[in-house]
Amino acid sequence: MNSRSPIMVLAASAAVLALASCSSGGTGDDAGGSQDVTLTYTNFISNNGNEENLDAIVAAFEDENPGVTVDVTTMAYADYFTALQTDLAAGTVSDVFDIEYGQYGAYQANGVLAEVTLDDPAAFDPTLLETYQTGGTQYAIPTSFSNVVLFYNTTLFDAAGVEYPTADWTWAQEKTAAEALTDQAAGVFGDYQPISYYEFYKALEQNGESFLGDDGKAAFDTPGGIEAIEWLAGKSGTVMPTPEQGAGTPDFDSGLFADGKLAMFHSGIWMFGTFADMTDEWDIVVEPGNTQQASAMFSNAVAVSATSEHPAEATAFAEFLAGSDVTAQLRLESGWELPPTSDETVVADYLALGAPANRQAVFDSLENVALTPDLGERAAEVQDVVDALLTEVAAGRVSAADAAAQMAEQVDAILG
Repeated sequence: MNSRSPIMVLAASAAVLALASCSSGGTGDDAGGSQDVTLTYTNFISNNGNEENLDAIVAAFEDENPGVTVDVTTMAYADYFTALQTDLAAGTVSDVFDIEYGQYGAYQANGVLAEVTLDDPAAFDPTLLETYQTGGTQYAIPTSFSNVVLFYNTTLFDAAGVEYPTADWTWAQEKTAAEALTDQAAGVFGDYQPISYYEFYKALEQNGESFLGDDGKAAFDTPGGIEAIEWLAGKSGTVMPTPEQGAGTPDFDSGLFADGKLAMFHSGIWMFGTFADMTDEWDIVVEPGNTQQASAMFSNAVAVSATSEHPAEATAFAEFLAGSDVTAQLRLESGWELPPTSDETVVADYLALGAPANRQAVFDSLENVALTPDLGERAAEVQDVVDALLTEVAAGRVSAADAAAQMAEQVDAILG
């Protein structure tokens, strides 16, 4: 995932589109033959460790498409979207560029994304593909996904005589198990779930509510929304550590789980490698819901600029980047998120990689997803408001009901 939370995806096989001759760029012959094309691609997905993997994908694409060169610019996630906005405003945006789901709606509405026609749409997981469609038209191609699951320490469960979580667990069952597994005197906690915006919008969905209504206004100042706040904030100091005990500090939660001091942990599949060498045994399961299941899914995608002078070549590269066998194998071998595939053989390879044993839960979680609310350009402001008020509730300074009311008022003011 990238730095916000980080996010993974299994890639699909897709045939590369036949490249049409272009009318500009590069050098060509005077007899009207095809000319060389240079595409520009700006990304954040390869930053901080996967630059060589992206280079290999680009090289494979160029080998299969003589005459097409891809000029890559890689940026840190923290800087990427500010630079993208500047390029869009100046008309200097790359032919192909990365986006993420949370901002897809704003880009599509502003007309900066070209329509894309996939050579093989059936090769992609339909849930992931549909997240980048508007009115049935594809405006971006998913390149990767990651989701959040419930990690659990089977060694601690066995020692306490508590039954393992199942795919149909509810909040109540999770709470009962967490209480039975918590032994603060021994430094062992039963549960850990970040008290944050990203967990809140998901908890709302798990309780049959939503963050925003159809009118674009805050929809969580309801009994179900208040209950979702209580579910998150009520864990602090009971079955999970308080901030004073270290909760919220970098890597504290994952370190606690890795050290065998945490029985359950809500986190993303990007943590599999971190726990590979744990002494205790562990596994995963689809996250419990209250009235329904809803798993957080984070997705990155690649888009073609509506102003690209080479739309056919840009679309071919975008589909190769998202769905080629080369990409699939590189992602699997390096643990570089997961590609959005419907190819059962690729999925089978992933399921056979080893711990956790229940890797199938990664795909089962896609059956009921809680997508990041589309908050547009002011998403960070909304997230800060939510995080601050959830923290106040966890500290006992504000009631859940008051927090819901204040949160809704401030969110509506920000979003207008």
